[in-house]
Amino acid sequence: MIKLNVNGRVHEVDAPADTPLLWVLREWLGMTGSKYGCGAGVCGACSVHLDGDMVRSCAVSVGDVGAGKILTIEGLSPDGLSHPVQKAWLAHEVPQCGYCQSGQIMAAAALLKAVPKPTDDDIDATMQNICRCGTYQRVRAAIHAAARDGAA
Repeated sequence: MIKLNVNGRVHEVDAPADTPLLWVLREWLGMTGSKYGCGAGVCGACSVHLDGDMVRSCAVSVGDVGAGKILTIEGLSPDGLSHPVQKAWLAHEVPQCGYCQSGQIMAAAALLKAVPKPTDDDIDATMQNICRCGTYQRVRAAIHAAARDGAA
């Protein structure tokens, strides 16, 4: 049994240590906000926070998490809408198909925690999530709005 602290709650899962964290979150714990995109840690659809840092959960083995604290999109805000990044995402109509958005939001929240007032260059260097719909300009605008609203 592996113990995981996810969104402030400890869960015990009977998963092999080499199982990607993404699959444990989705299949064992039913937290489907993190999406499978590429399976290689490239696209960012599966982004979560591990001890405050953004990680690609498809590229992290559940056995490597240890006592780390995991934050998923389900735990970012109590109602799924009240975090400043989530509010900015809605106000700027960032999502189109929506598939990559939970990963984008988690990456943006981690960026704003590390750099409360990011420049365009900070955003471009950090936001490496792939969005097929191409809403990158809206992502940038939403991050700046969330920074003004105190997302850090």
